[in-house]
Amino acid sequence: MSTGQVSASHKASGATPKGERRRHALACSAADLLVEGGFDAVRHRAVASRAGLPLASTTYYFESLDDLIACAVEVLGHRELEVMRGRIDELGDLAHDVESTVDLIVDLLIGPEDGAEEGRERLIARYERFIASARHPQLREVQQRLRAQTDDLLTDVLRRSGRVVREQQLRRLVAVVDGAVVGALGEVDPEPRSMAKSMLLEVLDVVAPPG
Repeated sequence: MSTGQVSASHKASGATPKGERRRHALACSAADLLVEGGFDAVRHRAVASRAGLPLASTTYYFESLDDLIACAVEVLGHRELEVMRGRIDELGDLAHDVESTVDLIVDLLIGPEDGAEEGRERLIARYERFIASARHPQLREVQQRLRAQTDDLLTDVLRRSGRVVREQQLRRLVAVVDGAVVGALGEVDPEPRSMAKSMLLEVLDVVAPPG
């Protein structure tokens, strides 16, 4: 079942403005809990309490806990995409040198430089979602949609930076960053940004050569 596929009663319950607001509030609360405590933190009672809504609302507006989690993952993904778009819009014209392009890609894929613990928890939550999607088709569909939008943003950035982009090579570029982050998170003193940057500096001209 894909995100948004709910029973007729659930569709009706979310069709009104009030229903849509409540459904969105629950999904946002679940998204916050997902970042703070991982999948184990997303439970009906915790989500309802966080949203300030009755416990029964979680089963009224969502067909199952999996449905709620999938919507929460989508909320998180769109939050991240909005941050990416805002970062790109702020820059206007993009520099064409390798280091500037790598810095921007790292900013987009890893996110802003938060406090050490806050940034680490945010990254852990993101990659937990990636791993979970391998086991849950519902999450996989959400992640595929979000990944396609991320790829579109990266393609635009690389082309505006004067580089040639091919789909297969773009996947390699993202895989380099993902591998660097996962590797760094396992270290005692993780530095995912610096690790991803050093690896991208080595491969950018190969996977996205200057045009």
